[in-house]
Amino acid sequence: MIEINKTAIGIAAGLAGTLFIGYCIYFDKKRRGEPDYKKKVRERRRRNRKTGSSKQGMPNLNDHEAIERYFLQEIQLGETLIARGDFETGVEHLANAIVVCGQPARLLQVLQSSLPAQVFAMLIIKMQEFGNRAAESSDGLVGPGSRSSQIENTSNILENSGHAVIDDLE
Repeated sequence: MIEINKTAIGIAAGLAGTLFIGYCIYFDKKRRGEPDYKKKVRERRRRNRKTGSSKQGMPNLNDHEAIERYFLQEIQLGETLIARGDFETGVEHLANAIVVCGQPARLLQVLQSSLPAQVFAMLIIKMQEFGNRAAESSDGLVGPGSRSSQIENTSNILENSGHAVIDDLE
């Protein structure tokens, strides 16, 4: 039987690694050298901007830390604006936070106990608008774990609990 020593294995691994890196450099140079490469890159970036979030500043929904930062920022901004008396904008920011929240029903319970009744009613109406928009944009193609599904579930919670609050205000 032929015995292979450690130096031969090391040389073979180094040679394979060098060949792989060389191939990557060659392929990248060939790809960038195509005449329509820059055009494709611009189109892809433009498409990503268009298909990105519909709201300015909406985080990447796959990045948990970005969602958490966005959530805290929107809650804080919403509370600050409501304290200043800018209820419309404050409610909009709170609604944005609810959309990305992992437990919207629980957050709504906390907000119901901490917000004035009229402001909470405005929030209920805003969330119902979000739910209607999500239902229209998905055309019934909502999966059980998607954010659109979460918005619809929040809308259902709001429909069941929000009418009593709105009725009390009228």
